[in-house]
Amino acid sequence: MRSSIPNAKRIVVKVGTSTLTHDNGTINLVRMDKLARILSDLVNQGKQIILVSSGAIAVGVNKLKMTERPKTTPAKQAAAAVGQSELMHLYAKFFSEYGHIVAQVLLTKDVVETQPQRTNVINTFDNLLSSAIIPIVNENDTVATDEIEFGDNDTLSALVATLVDANLLILLSDIEGLYDADPHKHPQAKLIPTVEAITPAIIALAGGAGSTRGTGGMATKIKAAKIATQAHIAMIITDGSKPENLIPLLEGQAIGTFFKPV
Repeated sequence: MRSSIPNAKRIVVKVGTSTLTHDNGTINLVRMDKLARILSDLVNQGKQIILVSSGAIAVGVNKLKMTERPKTTPAKQAAAAVGQSELMHLYAKFFSEYGHIVAQVLLTKDVVETQPQRTNVINTFDNLLSSAIIPIVNENDTVATDEIEFGDNDTLSALVATLVDANLLILLSDIEGLYDADPHKHPQAKLIPTVEAITPAIIALAGGAGSTRGTGGMATKIKAAKIATQAHIAMIITDGSKPENLIPLLEGQAIGTFFKPV
């Protein structure tokens, strides 16, 4: 089922806050650098890469020396405003070290659901990718409200994948993939290498939110898988702490959990 993966040209990669930061909330610079190097090499191979990156609020919290993640919407938006610019500065620095240009794309749900904004976004992505520029996408946290927010970047990445007609969606997580039980509570839990359909049994395997630094979890990843696979896009969940695994993964090796497209 993974035989088509080496031929995937347009790939959306989503990285979560827990992958980009240490347990104490500070930025994991080594991991960011490694991710930039691997993605740059994929672009050198002729792949078109879109990076959906969380982390703006967490980076802003660290930058502002806040003791905990803010709870009110205005405080979260302020932290995101500070953190997003810092995050993009770091991405621009790391990718430039490997000879690549990045572009910031901030989205809200109304933009991708409404014409002509949707068409404009698609055209922007197409132009960036045709110029070998790496779009870095995040939700526009500073203006998002309940009515126009995606809620989590797993969902956002799946919607972006459908928007750009991607061949593959890869979610870099704090876990190797989908297990038949919670591996944090059950050491004997086994990785599920392939999911052929999003059944009620698969949905039941997903728990709540993941780390305290992010908003995702396995439940949002299963939701993303449903969006992507129904749009005929394959999806893989794999361990974000090992960005180097992207190379053998894209060669078709059985890494992480593969969700078969409908």
